[in-house]
This record gives sequence, structure tokens and C-alpha cells, in this order.
Amino acid sequence: MGELLLESYGKINLALDVLYKRDDGYHELNTIMQQIDIMDKVILRNRKKGIKIECNEGDVPLNENNLVYKAWEKLSQKTGIDKGVHIILDKKIPVAGGLAGGSSNAATVLKGLNTLWNLNLSQGELREIGVEIGADIPFCIMGGTAHAKGIGEKLTKLNNFSGKMVLLANIGIPISTAFVYGNLKLDNRNTRVDIDKMVKYIEDDDLPNVARNMENIMEKTVIKRYPIIDQIKKAMIEYGALGSIMSGSGPTVFGLFDDEEKIHRCKERLENKVEKIYIARTI
Repeated sequence: MGELLLESYGKINLALDVLYKRDDGYHELNTIMQQIDIMDKVILRNRKKGIKIECNEGDVPLNENNLVYKAWEKLSQKTGIDKGVHIILDKKIPVAGGLAGGSSNAATVLKGLNTLWNLNLSQGELREIGVEIGADIPFCIMGGTAHAKGIGEKLTKLNNFSGKMVLLANIGIPISTAFVYGNLKLDNRNTRVDIDKMVKYIEDDDLPNVARNMENIMEKTVIKRYPIIDQIKKAMIEYGALGSIMSGSGPTVFGLFDDEEKIHRCKERLENKVEKIYIARTI
């Protein structure tokens, strides 16, 4: 086998709380992650030596700053295998959009090279390698719906929450995760995001209550700089979303819908106000 064509799916955070900054510089999270069917395509080709990265998106680095490079490098180090790879990324997931596009690509490369190189590593072993590269990568390897703690590596798989309609709107401004974390006000907080309640609603497949109780602690920090995010959230609710929040560190905003006519009407109303807008489903 010399080539693989793989699908690399995005994610949204149905709830996200940041608890505190750890001594190692990372932040302790409590979050619910959900895979969605908006995806990039990743082609892996065997190469004798080194790595070559190609991408249709100009903002994506083609060197060691790309997480797919780090995935290849880390897997080579861990397994002692000295093989090259040619990686072609056909991106649809917005770059730096809070949808884990880069992490998903890295997860896909780890899984793909596991097959291409006949490594037979378990999902658990791949997740252990993945967390050394990026916090969202273990979830992107596992997929589905999960409750994540730690920096995102402590995962509990939740009941299937697939098939739910999601409208995603992106303002086209990449937001640095470092900027968001650096400006978070974690002191003097009296309330926490009620993750346990959300877990129960997901386990009950209760879409209306999941949508109504979605919360992202990072929103205030980003909205202060980009008020349009709050405007998009309000517009989604006005046009029929059951609930709407920003995903991850933003700036992508998403809404959950239970009516196909309403989600298409909302998309039409918003598409002139944002850079990119997609209808997706949870998987």
C-alpha cells in the first residue's frame, strides 16, 4: 500500500470551561467535544526520506509549524521508523477557527501512518502520542461525543449524539488560542459551566436542553474584541436555532437546529454577513 485518502473531521465544543492555569503552562479544561461532518481530505503517500506537505489553503504552514509535520516526526521518534511521507491537505475546515482543523489533520496522519507503516498501534497508544503534539488530538483520534478533562486528554466517551443539524458561521479572522488563554479572567468567578448537567442531557439524547444549556467560558474574552460574534449568536437564535455559542477559542459560531427549513433560512440570512457558512451534522 503506497497511498491513502482519508477524511479529517472537525469538532465543536457543546460546553467548555477553563478551570485554572497549571504549573506546566497548560490550562485545566472541563469540556464536551462533538465531532461534526465538515471535513478536510488528507492524502498520504509513501516517500523514501523526509516529509513534503502540500495544501490548497495559503495560510497553512508547510513546515515544522504544521501539526501534521509534528505528527509524522513524533511517530517516527516513538517507533524508530525512518520513513518519509508526502502529505496533501485539501482543507475545508476554517484555519484557526475553533474547530480543531489542524488537530484533526494531525490525528488523521497518526492513524493513517499507523496503517501505511503497518504499526498496529492501538487507539490508546495513538492518543498517548497525540497529546504530546496537541490537546485536541486525542479526541480527534477517538471521535464521536466525549467529556474531556485535563488538557483534553482524559476522555470519557458519551452516548451517540449523531445526526443533529449544525449551522457554522466563521467571520474569516483567525484567532490565536494563545491570545484567548492569555486574556481569560479566571479569578473571581462565582459560577462554573454545568458540564454534568450537559452530560445527562446528551446521554438522554435531549437536543432542546443540550442546545439551551450550551456555554463557552472563552466567549466573553473574544466578544470583547470581536462584537460581531455576539451578533451572529443572537441572529441564529432569532432565525430559529435552539441554542448558539462560539466553538473552542473561536471565532466560529454554531447553532443547533431541529428544523431543516429554519437552518436553511438562517444560512441565507447570514451568508452576506460572514466569510464562511456551512450546514453540518454531528457524527
